[in-house]
Amino acid sequence: MQRLPTFKFESGPATGRNQADLDFQAAILPGVSRTFALTIPVLPEGLAEVVANAYLLCRLADTIEDDVDLDHAAKTSFHSRLVAVVRGEADAEAFARELAPLLSDRTLVAERELVTQAAKVVRVTQSFSPNEQQAITRCLGRMCAGMPVFQRHKSLGGLSDLSEMNAYCYIVAGVVGEMLTELFCERCPALASKRPELMHLALSFGQGLQMTNILKDIWEDRRAETCWLPQSVFGADFDLARLDELHTTAEYRHGLEQLIGIAHHHLRNALEYTRQIPAREAGIRRFCLWAIGLAVLTLRKVRKHGDLGSAERLKISRRSVRATVGLVNLMCSSDRALRALFDIAAVGLPLVREEPDASRA
Repeated sequence: MQRLPTFKFESGPATGRNQADLDFQAAILPGVSRTFALTIPVLPEGLAEVVANAYLLCRLADTIEDDVDLDHAAKTSFHSRLVAVVRGEADAEAFARELAPLLSDRTLVAERELVTQAAKVVRVTQSFSPNEQQAITRCLGRMCAGMPVFQRHKSLGGLSDLSEMNAYCYIVAGVVGEMLTELFCERCPALASKRPELMHLALSFGQGLQMTNILKDIWEDRRAETCWLPQSVFGADFDLARLDELHTTAEYRHGLEQLIGIAHHHLRNALEYTRQIPAREAGIRRFCLWAIGLAVLTLRKVRKHGDLGSAERLKISRRSVRATVGLVNLMCSSDRALRALFDIAAVGLPLVREEPDASRA
């Protein structure tokens, strides 16, 4: 059976990092994201802790935005303060001390602990190189500025069209792809000459993963009175707010196929992104490929069960996760084998070509 990695950071003699802060970062990650707790440990030493740290900061931003007891003004204020804290312009302890008591009782225990101990995460951030810190703060700043625009106008009626969906995917995932590309280039100088191409493909990578999440979470989102599907794909006469009634119609099936095809195209671009990374950087390749592989399996589930109004049928089994990890690890260094593996996994999926909007970068 394929063994999955465990998560542990070591401070090292010259990093200037507190081991207790690193231990907290490693311990809290599985509580806020099982997926990233699985994938981040395969990254090279040093890069793994930067990516984990960046994810936790983004999760702090999500926790603020998703809290049902905070009004819009409070969310805007705490988002601004979070960015200022990470830039070293505000006090992390005061930020946590003032935010924690305001959080709703619905906030997950791990998310509440992340807020309470935010200073530990920020201290780790501030031990990184200037380029690493700049990549993280740019991502966080764009996310905190753009995410509320969508979150505070969400409804069961969905988004207006594909352009609006693309913009949403950029704010919540494309900016992360850009940040990861900067961090990968920092780690692997050989990627510098490929940076423009990688940055373009990174938008597509983020789009593919986020669209897959949107399609997987359609029914979970509806329970929260939210829909991130684009109305225009289903036709002018189709009412996304009535999806509970209309999910068995031909119009819905046609729109779902269209979105699956677009997501499939972006995941193919994600594979091309990964193939640009030197084979010797096996950890970075695995980090990318595991996410791509699981996304393709999820799209297959969505295509088979997405019109049944059930979230349970869309979950990937642990057996499938372990099989994906094992096959990717076996073929990680061979571009030809990876493309063949992707083609096999994607058999039967529709393919609709759509390029990401590079002007968002």
